[in-house]
Amino acid sequence: MLDIQLLRNDSQAVAKRLATRGFQFPEEFQTLEQERKVLQTRAQALQARRNATSTQVGIAMEQRDEAKVSELKKVVSSEAEVLKSLENKLAEIQSKLEDLLLNVPNIPHESVPFGKSPEDNTVVRKVGALRKFNFPVRDHVDLGEGLKQLDFATASKISGARFTLMKGPLARLHRAIAQFMLDVHTNEHGYTEIYAPYLVNADSMRGTGQLPKFEADLFKIPRQVFDDDSVYEEMRRSGRSVSSVATKFRDTSLYLIPTAEVPVTNIVRDEILPLESLPLKFVCHSPCFRSEAGSYGKDTRGMIRQHQFDKVEIVQIVHPEKSYQALEELTAHAEAILKKLELPYRVVILCTGEMGFAAAKTYDIEVWLPGQNAYREISSCSNFEAFQARRMRACFRNEKGKTELVHTLNGSGLAVGRTLIAIMEDYQRADGGIEIPAVLQPYMGGLKVIEPAR
Repeated sequence: MLDIQLLRNDSQAVAKRLATRGFQFPEEFQTLEQERKVLQTRAQALQARRNATSTQVGIAMEQRDEAKVSELKKVVSSEAEVLKSLENKLAEIQSKLEDLLLNVPNIPHESVPFGKSPEDNTVVRKVGALRKFNFPVRDHVDLGEGLKQLDFATASKISGARFTLMKGPLARLHRAIAQFMLDVHTNEHGYTEIYAPYLVNADSMRGTGQLPKFEADLFKIPRQVFDDDSVYEEMRRSGRSVSSVATKFRDTSLYLIPTAEVPVTNIVRDEILPLESLPLKFVCHSPCFRSEAGSYGKDTRGMIRQHQFDKVEIVQIVHPEKSYQALEELTAHAEAILKKLELPYRVVILCTGEMGFAAAKTYDIEVWLPGQNAYREISSCSNFEAFQARRMRACFRNEKGKTELVHTLNGSGLAVGRTLIAIMEDYQRADGGIEIPAVLQPYMGGLKVIEPAR
């Protein structure tokens, strides 16, 4: 969420910067702000007048002027009713302003290139030589099905489209990749491993920016519980049904996480962290669940765009003055995995029109997939500055002892399924087998090659 004081001070400048990412700042903001100012001024004036009247009541009581006391008390009572009405209207306006701001994206950092499409992204560096093959290159679908270890048909029977079933050494390789990534990030990069819930509440989704804007992309689990837990005991003792017990429910719907960023970043929600605790560095391996709303017809072949996939996510919570240094560090940590796997890749800065909703600056890391003859995203590393922290009310106590919002960052370190795809395609052999990268062989019990099916 943007700083409302920044908007109040210079909304036109903010609107201009947001326009670079294709977002039109709502004119409704100025209307609501004007209403807020008028109501707040009236409420403050009335409160001051009411306080003065209350003082007069005290003086009249000391003078034992009962008639004046009675008259002044009527005025205080009348003013209290008007003040209550103004406060209710002001709260309504404040709520509308907050709802409006929840749908406003972050302001791009000044170093982000202007653009509207992937063609406007800036390539920062390319790492690793593209492999040359002396045989026809196959993609991961043909390779996996040829090995009889990647089964989309059975996954579709079990769950539907955009799901994958792996078995045998390929399933083990998928698991090995995640374990390898966790070991590198914890042992070499200083991250603390986290095991986090896969179901989170709406506050957590709102805190990192998934709600309200991206609800259509989420899997929601409707759930209601009793307001009063004693109802359960009453039902148990009496044997009565839920409908026969007079009570009310509260909505406690949960959401399947689209990324471990959500539960891990929300660790600091509603917290005031001591200065010396920063930076916080977390890594978490989890499945991720996305409905892929709006992606009809995109990447329908294979494992590129799935409803369920695994990622190893790295998250940093840092001092605001160090967040862009942290972005470079976090990106380098994600790159380190690809270097160890000897997979060619490139790093690009996303242009203003391509960045995610909450990001101020994003590096995408794109791995080379010879089966597609293209670089494909395998990690997005973003600095959100205080955007998420403001939504989460995540603060630290600064050098002067005052509370200040932290800056949050995260990135995939890496997407496990896409790393598997890259290994399959970059390490394929003419006979359809897959060589195992040297750093993964200890995780595979010394296996060096996934041999083709005979």
